[in-house]
Amino acid sequence: MKTKSIYKAIIVIISLFLMISCKSDQSVNFEQKDNQIDIFFDKKYITSYLFAPDLPKPILYPIHSSSGVIINRGFPLIEIERESRDHPHHAGIWFACDEVNGNSFWNNVEPPPQIQHVRITEMKGGKEKGTLSAVLNWIGRNDKIVLEENREMIFYPREFNYGIDFIFTLKAIDTTVTIHDTKEGLFAIRVTDWLSEKFGTGRYLSSNGDETEAQVWGTRAKWVRLEGEKDGQRIGVVIMNHHQSINYPTYWMARGYGLFSANPIGQYIYQQHHNIQGAKPLNLTLEKGESVMFRFYIVIYEDSLEKAEIDQIFENYSKN
Repeated sequence: MKTKSIYKAIIVIISLFLMISCKSDQSVNFEQKDNQIDIFFDKKYITSYLFAPDLPKPILYPIHSSSGVIINRGFPLIEIERESRDHPHHAGIWFACDEVNGNSFWNNVEPPPQIQHVRITEMKGGKEKGTLSAVLNWIGRNDKIVLEENREMIFYPREFNYGIDFIFTLKAIDTTVTIHDTKEGLFAIRVTDWLSEKFGTGRYLSSNGDETEAQVWGTRAKWVRLEGEKDGQRIGVVIMNHHQSINYPTYWMARGYGLFSANPIGQYIYQQHHNIQGAKPLNLTLEKGESVMFRFYIVIYEDSLEKAEIDQIFENYSKN
């Protein structure tokens, strides 16, 4: 039995080394079209950065696993028979927040207000990783810029999984900006129904060891995993919060119906829900010219990842 345990431990270590440390021989490639940029690992299509003028906010959509399985819900961009159609503002992977100087950038389904793509600042493909960066403006209902956003997305391909490092920097331009404490935010993916807990086989797990929506929702954690099964294949998503990001470790808006969101801004309602004494709002105020940084890492993987394996991935990510 001891020999078997040692053998299993060696296999886990080797697997982690291959998954985390080894460099990928795949190249990240970008293909620019009208109002979108397609992302490929070699010739394998992964996702698109969409920023059409009529979109309320830029998104990554659709999201494919390494073998091509779509893990996000189609609605509202595509209507699929028998698919859930709640919350039309949930599309792909997005970054937004409600209650920014009175503007709802989260719940909006058509402009105004709008998070508006302005320009690409870097689009650099290559072996092992590729970087796509952009400037965006958060335009309020009065058509004035509330915030300027600099967004960096770094894509890391692997054979059975890949990661995207998101760095969002928000800057107050012309006036004081307050991002009010709200559960409606911040960095999110709306997963396909089969990956959700309510409609499918998905199950949440946090870095604290908590499981299911009931235990994870509104708690602080370094990372949360959502893993399910499609046609006999295990597929999952992990979102990690970088320690340099504001209000680390983040709170989690992990919902059973398929919204999977990291939300460091929504503090008060989460603390109240968990009966934390002295619960108080986190109203983030930026004076003119001030900025704040949010950073998250999302891993899309096939097969299964255990907690110890995700802890190791997180440890490596935290060193960056």
